[in-house]
Amino acid sequence: MTTNIREYDLVDLPDKLNIRNISHVHDIILSKLSAGRPVSFTLPLNAEVDLSFVQIIEAARIQAKSSGVSLRLSSPASGAVLDVLERGGFCEAFSKEDKNFWLHQEAKP
Repeated sequence: MTTNIREYDLVDLPDKLNIRNISHVHDIILSKLSAGRPVSFTLPLNAEVDLSFVQIIEAARIQAKSSGVSLRLSSPASGAVLDVLERGGFCEAFSKEDKNFWLHQEAKP
């Protein structure tokens, strides 16, 4: 039996995922997407997060999808990331694809 294992480039994002550091985060994401390989981002547990991070990830998801690159989070959003998603009203409007990406909730048949 053959198992198809998809290898992801693992990227540890910095602790500061906010407007003051977003250009650095953007550079990291852009360089990984440009390589054309699947990417898995690890979010720090105690990250400083604001809306700019969610916006840059959403833009990266669009870019990745249009380029045929797989993009994921290594674990579900939690802590400050989840707080920003909830306060911003994103969770209420999530599609099945959004829930899978941000919360690792698979669509049920």
